[in-house]
Amino acid sequence: MDFNHVPVLYEACIEGLNIKPDGIYVDGTVGGGGHAFGIGSRLNEKGTIIGIDRDDDALEASKQRLRPLKCRTELVKRTYAEIKDVLGELNISGIDGALLDIGVSSFQLDNAKRGFSYMHDAPLDMRMNQDDSFSAYDVVNKYSQKDLAEIIKKYGEERWAARIAEFIAKARNDRSIQTTGELVDIIKAAIPASARRDGPHPAKRTFQAIRIEVNSELDQLQNAIDEFCDVLNPGGRLCIITFHSLEDRIVKETFNRRLNPCTCPKEFPVCVCGKVADVTKVTGKPIVADEEELQTNPRSRSAKLRIIEKKR
Repeated sequence: MDFNHVPVLYEACIEGLNIKPDGIYVDGTVGGGGHAFGIGSRLNEKGTIIGIDRDDDALEASKQRLRPLKCRTELVKRTYAEIKDVLGELNISGIDGALLDIGVSSFQLDNAKRGFSYMHDAPLDMRMNQDDSFSAYDVVNKYSQKDLAEIIKKYGEERWAARIAEFIAKARNDRSIQTTGELVDIIKAAIPASARRDGPHPAKRTFQAIRIEVNSELDQLQNAIDEFCDVLNPGGRLCIITFHSLEDRIVKETFNRRLNPCTCPKEFPVCVCGKVADVTKVTGKPIVADEEELQTNPRSRSAKLRIIEKKR
């Protein structure tokens, strides 16, 4: 199956990075290489594009996509939260820009055997890194009912979380839940018919929650933002695309903390902690897709782009 992934907010990302032809740039979620190719196409022989992903299929697709570029290309199988280790191994001390496109890719959703989608019946998997031993099967079959409910509520923002967890616990008493199709049927049975008539697919929020738990997505994001800010060269920019409120909240709050690092009590007339911002804001409100992109790429509907710049 081809890794066909249409880059979301492509033009806004390329413009937002303010690319220098001889700069060093990182695509921390390289996927099929769409954004990375756009960045690399604007670099000369002295420039570098580094693509990071934990999915072997993504790295292979990116290798083919980036082959024509004249700049230096480096593809690394790691998580983007390990950016400092990646740069250390490449003997690179700082970068001029980075892009993170958070969440699951279209390829992963469309590839039935990976178990990310509630639209395809497949083994419960959802691992972005196929070398990991921990999968959606473990979450669904081994977590306590209480822990399941908490995860589905926290990461899926699902109002029926407790009931869904109860139905899952009852179902697995008879036999383990093996496939996404079985899980979808359990979720549908748990949510009252009146609540299933409107809104998204009834399994959407639960699948999102389990995927986030399996891949530690929010923890990765939380840790990575500061790491990327630390390695930016003066004038370097960090662009982050998110697709749901949990991700966007983390990005917004972490950016704001970097922009306002003072820890002094509000009643202090002057700052005495000495903490000064090392970044500046590029975007106020997040950038979202225009009508043209919404028509050609429906996945962009919930995308939000925030950009921050290291002080010069």
